[in-house]
Amino acid sequence: MSAKIDLKFVDEIQDDISSKIELISNSIKIIINYEELNNTQAIYLDKATAIKFAKTLRTEINKIQD
Repeated sequence: MSAKIDLKFVDEIQDDISSKIELISNSIKIIINYEELNNTQAIYLDKATAIKFAKTLRTEINKIQD
């Protein structure tokens, strides 16, 4: 038996904005949900673009100084 886990990322400033990530065929789907507006948007990234996005995000995270 396996458990199904659904990760939801909540916006730092607005609690009614969240995102989640899904694997669809050979693409990474990033879903942004605007609960107050009842609106959902999505972007699909191929593997190469997702890798570049992850590297860029890591670079920006490293720039944050606590």
